[in-house]
Amino acid sequence: MILYPAIDLKDGQAVRLLHGDMDKTTVFNDNPAAQALEFVDAGCEWLHLVDLNGAFAGEPVNATPVEEILKQCKVPAQLGGGIRDMKTIESWLTKGLARVILGTVAVENPDLVREAARAFPGQVAVGIDARNGRVATKGWATETDVMVTDLAKSFEDAGVAAIIYTDILRDGAMKGPNVQATADLANAVSIPVIASGGVSSLDDLRALKTCGASLNGAISGRALYDGAIDLKQALAVLKDEA
Repeated sequence: MILYPAIDLKDGQAVRLLHGDMDKTTVFNDNPAAQALEFVDAGCEWLHLVDLNGAFAGEPVNATPVEEILKQCKVPAQLGGGIRDMKTIESWLTKGLARVILGTVAVENPDLVREAARAFPGQVAVGIDARNGRVATKGWATETDVMVTDLAKSFEDAGVAAIIYTDILRDGAMKGPNVQATADLANAVSIPVIASGGVSSLDDLRALKTCGASLNGAISGRALYDGAIDLKQALAVLKDEA
């Protein structure tokens, strides 16, 4: 199981939000590339990047810090937020991004997801952000009537590399992930699932590891910044219990 350290970008800084609220921001590092290098030096195998401003704007906003991270870090990175057309997808992948995450467009324009997955095999993931089992879009500001499992199943034959499942009510709250919902989703589809939202301790990682479903990985942000999870220790735990 892969641990993906999260770097959420707002106004060029590495931040964390509480429940996805842009007004409830904690700045952890004003140099995102330096933060990324810290994670890499600790041994992480992947980085998870989110352009928070871009998620609301519908286009990349924090391109400069992302490009700096890609330039300085030698591990693969995935990025979500404001990626809503083929031109942007191709641009990011050309710049060295390993995987794009399509969230809002997965609901509003699923054909784009299919087109991108065909054009860039293994490099397109779907981000499914949920509140009470329903998908939320546009930086979590808009709640839809689409159910998480229904959306995930609709991409079974699309060739997407992974589904990043975020429980919004757990995100940034340090209350633990929604293990059962994550396991249920992973068991409902053949697409690899990455857990996100609320991962705040080594026990949370162990719970996801033994949840009864084979997860690709877990994303953690605030817990790594706050020191609730030691990255080297977490990587060792996941490796030892593989």
